[in-house]
Amino acid sequence: MNRAELLFAVLVGLVQGIVEWLPISSQGNVSIVATLVTDIDPAVAVDLALFVQLGTICSSSIYYREDIATALRSVPDWRPRRAYSERNAETTFIVLASAATGLVGIPLYLTLREAVSGLAGGLFIAVIGALLVGTGLLQRASEAVDLQLKETPTLFDTLLVGGLQGLTILPGISRSGTTVSALLLRGYEGSSSLRLSFLLSIPASLGAATLVVVSGDGLPGISPLVAVVALATSAVVGYLTIDALMRIVERVAFWLVCVGLGGLAVVGGLALL
Repeated sequence: MNRAELLFAVLVGLVQGIVEWLPISSQGNVSIVATLVTDIDPAVAVDLALFVQLGTICSSSIYYREDIATALRSVPDWRPRRAYSERNAETTFIVLASAATGLVGIPLYLTLREAVSGLAGGLFIAVIGALLVGTGLLQRASEAVDLQLKETPTLFDTLLVGGLQGLTILPGISRSGTTVSALLLRGYEGSSSLRLSFLLSIPASLGAATLVVVSGDGLPGISPLVAVVALATSAVVGYLTIDALMRIVERVAFWLVCVGLGGLAVVGGLALL
């Protein structure tokens, strides 16, 4: 691994480790960075962005280890008729929503690979920017709604959030921004929405990274050593920033960040055509 490859791995890991916790699409931003700093194919950039999420899976798993342990302890007592009782509701939500994510996301990913492989780098960046703008507008809509707060998820919430998460396989559509916005629109309190969203991200991101490796030719355009550096960087940075950045998300209008970054990406991408 030469110096350029090392710097690229660290840069990708830094971007993933920081923006994963922000509703501005880590996949979209990593794809943009990879496309701008290298001559990487857009389809490979998308795969790389999905793959490096493995690092922040480690971060979120450690951060939410108590919630994960609680969900696992409830599994032996789970019964269909008590699926959405207070004790089992979150476990049911995570399992069924993850299944819904796969049903939507896998076919979309396979279609996405074919679609983005034909895009020029500038057009690819512009498309990601447009999707970022859409994510920001969705977040703004969720902030404007005042609903009665809910405490436990329902079957409808599960299928809705899981299906929407499947759509976020598209780079530029923020996974956290979309799922948190959907939960807010369904009447969940802000901190509960964030927690449910990040718990749901663990199986989704693991599945996406596995799909990239299995359906492609192994690691997406990088060597094993570069992959290790990128994953380690994203895991460490992600763990160090998750608590602070989640507090910021609760205070800052990040829909403006999405729209601003998306607008810049559209302008910059079109300028590269």
